[in-house]
Amino acid sequence: MSRIVTLDEFIIHRQKDFAYASGELTGLLRDIGVAAKIVNREVNKAGLIGILGRADSENATGDEVQKLDLFANDKLIECLRNSGECAGIASEENEDFIPLIPVAGKAAKYVVIFDPLDGSSNIDVNVSVGTIFGIYRRVSPLDQPCQKEDFLQKGTELVAAGYVLYGTSTMLVYSTGRGVNGFTLDPSIGEFCLSHRDIRMPDRGNYYSVNQGYYLKFDVEMRRYIDHCSDLNLRLRYIGSMVSDVHRSLFQGGIFLYPNTRKYPHGKLRMVYECNPLSYIVEQAGGKAITCQLQRILDIEVHHLHQRESIAIGSPAMVDEMREFVARYSAPGF
Repeated sequence: MSRIVTLDEFIIHRQKDFAYASGELTGLLRDIGVAAKIVNREVNKAGLIGILGRADSENATGDEVQKLDLFANDKLIECLRNSGECAGIASEENEDFIPLIPVAGKAAKYVVIFDPLDGSSNIDVNVSVGTIFGIYRRVSPLDQPCQKEDFLQKGTELVAAGYVLYGTSTMLVYSTGRGVNGFTLDPSIGEFCLSHRDIRMPDRGNYYSVNQGYYLKFDVEMRRYIDHCSDLNLRLRYIGSMVSDVHRSLFQGGIFLYPNTRKYPHGKLRMVYECNPLSYIVEQAGGKAITCQLQRILDIEVHHLHQRESIAIGSPAMVDEMREFVARYSAPGF
């Protein structure tokens, strides 16, 4: 029987992978793991403590907020504020970024972005949800409060990214640019333990994920590609939680699509909080992530915190195939 490796042990042993191996990033990842355990505890007993349902408010981009969104958001901020390793945070639930006061005069080198509870509208019906996070090294002076430009970096500048999936088991998956590893929470000891080492995404899979209810609102080239998936007898799977759909593709192969529509001509997903971190993970596992206008997600300039984008993400052969359909059927001048 192989020895159990906890998340904390793994992070410390892999510290040499970091470009700036001085311990701060190590501590920051461990703090995110602690916050994930707290959120997991509350997600799993939400119906018993009265935090199911809507919070009667909207977030910065006009989406309806769930009570658990607010709880997860508050707990992540609390853990990161107390750690001393984080200079500031930006959350999908907040209009602007939040600079954090230095702990014991320490100049923190990193900022964290996160979607505290992706797919939270599913929680009332016991469907998987998740937390998505990304970490950037600051570009502003360390002796000053963090600035907005620290958060408006391209995805290629991420030093770490990951997600926590709260499902039949709770998993934390992350990368620091040296491959992707997964950890499953063992509730008997309260630790995330290494369960999936060096995850590699299959070249293609039997699944495609898209909200097909919007089919007639998609551009013609996207409809042609979706028809192609159906003609191949690929299985349509759409959970309504991006992190859950991408997680399945990461392990079983497939493609997740969130195209632009008439209502959202530039796409709906958040570049900073969803597209960049998950694209970073998928690329590290050998997959691809592009917009439905065929740009690599991680290369896109970020101009504001709640910037929206379309996305096609998943197995490399399937993303390449989608790219060919769009190029073939797009109107001249696309």
